[in-house]
Amino acid sequence: MTDINKLINQLAAAEDQLRDREFLAPCVGGGKVRTAIGNIIYTFETRPRDFEGWGIFLPIDRQVAEAIDAPNLPQLATYLQLLKPFRLRLLYPLRGQTWLAYPVNESNMKQRFGTVKPIPVHLVNDGGQLESIIARVDGKICWFDEGDRRADPQIGEQLREALRQETLPDSLHFAGMTPEMQTTYNIAWQRSEAGQRQIQHRQAVQETRQNRRSHRQRPRDRRQIQQGVENGENRLREALQQGGGQLEHFRDRGEYWQVEWRTANGELHSSAIDKLDLTVVSSGVCLSGRDRDFDLQSLVGVMHYKG
Repeated sequence: MTDINKLINQLAAAEDQLRDREFLAPCVGGGKVRTAIGNIIYTFETRPRDFEGWGIFLPIDRQVAEAIDAPNLPQLATYLQLLKPFRLRLLYPLRGQTWLAYPVNESNMKQRFGTVKPIPVHLVNDGGQLESIIARVDGKICWFDEGDRRADPQIGEQLREALRQETLPDSLHFAGMTPEMQTTYNIAWQRSEAGQRQIQHRQAVQETRQNRRSHRQRPRDRRQIQQGVENGENRLREALQQGGGQLEHFRDRGEYWQVEWRTANGELHSSAIDKLDLTVVSSGVCLSGRDRDFDLQSLVGVMHYKG
């Protein structure tokens, strides 16, 4: 009983400190902030509710903390230096100040995260597409720190110029290009106007071929049908594994698959996935109408870190 009373007194003392304690924290728009007193972690909604950025917060009560000021550069640098650095190359913005990025060194990401995949970086306030940056890792969440001063700025410019020239990923070659740069460019190219045109062209060609087959092709036997199901399952399973997810099961809905899958932390999701190129028809959650901006692999990373 003495230990319980001691714990209750410690909790009461911590809450008394909480009301007068300002703390520095990052916040994604519509997200929450956290602070620790002793061994107790407190999580707050923010006021204003749509606050996004680095802020100094003051708890109003046990549920809400108000942003009362912005940290100065020394305060922010001290906070970030407590976290491990991670080099990434920016792909494209997702929402607000959150960008999708790809590792500069895949083996480093494999060692630290157990997988290699695009990853969201929050509070990006500098840098542009295909530029190399330094992020700071808090658990598995990445916060933008600064541009990568060790990186050659000409690399980013070469990649952006290739996008402007609508260079196909397979045709991209320059001195010093790494496999990671090739993958980064490929992902960014798929989001470009040229990439979208090619995807639409492939879809149109595929539809034309399917229509022609439907007039002259006899019904497939059970073996052919089973092979189609197995091929679809392999494609879905591979894309999910590359993104860090796991396939539960899927159903054929004609032009798309209804896929039940889990993130690395076990959350179950149901998404409609285009059969042709595995782009997202419907993610199953609110992505502000931008579902088709993602394919199945990148969706896994976004859903894992969303919220």
